[in-house]
Amino acid sequence: MKISINYKIILLALMMGLAVVSCKQAGENTGEEGVRDGHAHEEHGHEHDNQGIVRLNSEQAKVLNLKIGPVQQKVLGGGVRVSGSLKVPPQNEATVTAIFGANIQSIEVIEGDDVRKGQVLAYLSHPNITQFQSEYLDAYSQLEYLKKNYERQEKLYKEEVASGKGFEQVKADYLSTQGKVASHESQLRQLGLNPKQIQEGKFYDRIPVVAPIEGSITAVEIKTGQYVSAEKDLFEIVNTHHIHADLMVFEKDVYKVEKGQMVEFEVKTIPGKVLSAEIFSVGKVFEEDPKAVHVHADIVNKSGKLIPGMYIQGHILTDSASVQALPEAAIAQMNEEEVVFMEVDSHDGEQSYKPMRVKKGAAANGWVAIEFYEKVPADAKFVQNGAYYLVGEMQKSELEHSH
Repeated sequence: MKISINYKIILLALMMGLAVVSCKQAGENTGEEGVRDGHAHEEHGHEHDNQGIVRLNSEQAKVLNLKIGPVQQKVLGGGVRVSGSLKVPPQNEATVTAIFGANIQSIEVIEGDDVRKGQVLAYLSHPNITQFQSEYLDAYSQLEYLKKNYERQEKLYKEEVASGKGFEQVKADYLSTQGKVASHESQLRQLGLNPKQIQEGKFYDRIPVVAPIEGSITAVEIKTGQYVSAEKDLFEIVNTHHIHADLMVFEKDVYKVEKGQMVEFEVKTIPGKVLSAEIFSVGKVFEEDPKAVHVHADIVNKSGKLIPGMYIQGHILTDSASVQALPEAAIAQMNEEEVVFMEVDSHDGEQSYKPMRVKKGAAANGWVAIEFYEKVPADAKFVQNGAYYLVGEMQKSELEHSH
């Protein structure tokens, strides 16, 4: 009986010990879970702090090639749609011709070369060049003789020693030869030859063909050794420094257009680039088929290689009110709202952007008028392209956080 009671006491003690250990472990487990829950809650809090910001590492930013810039002031209101081409004024185009029949001795330029006014483009040679100089020298020598004879006869005539008839003949011969020499000298200068050198018996064996204006060679119409007659076209030169927009405005829109208005247009060779021009001339005569007038505008922000004849499209800004605007690619839809992305503080090689709600307005030539729903800093900069990619990054991040 005594042995049985002692066994029960020992068993009860063991059970109580296990209960204490179990309670202790439970308490420790509860504490660990509490710590884990606390950390999880803290991490969740950090996730909420980062919501609403898109962060890109340097590699992502490089691949996307995002462009950053401020909001622009643009005139996107009412306007007149126009098309046309790029042109230069008549005084900025030149056709170089031969003014003396001769052979092409050498060609000093090729198509596309930039040349300055007076630069030699080619040299001509021919026996006639030497003969012409010889004729000039003969006429000049004769003039020197006639001049002395005229001065002597004039003196005798004044002293009433020589007859008036003889003096008049000498005078006529002198003036006639003087005119011939002056004509020769004028032609020599046009050929680029110096009469003074020829008077000394130093003849030229070739004559230069020079550029009458500064510009670029657009055509070479000759070959070495070729004989060219006088007035033969040799070269074409165009100076594009004063290239401008030549636009066609239809009859129904002419009353809206006037000097001083701005034009925005695009050229296919410069995709995505909007050029601006100011109207300086409105035509006074209609062209037929279609019935339209020419409108000329000076290009304000020349960019890229603009070549006469390029086709252009744009619109004349007849409404002078300017608005805040961003490129179309800077605006995306997120949660049924239009947003743009403002650059915010970046760190650790990351670039950060915050979506800002906007209201879209008029659009033209790739630009869209916007109004912000909340105030933005005056020096704020915004993503100019790839807005939809940033929206996708935000949505992907939100899905990851939800799991």
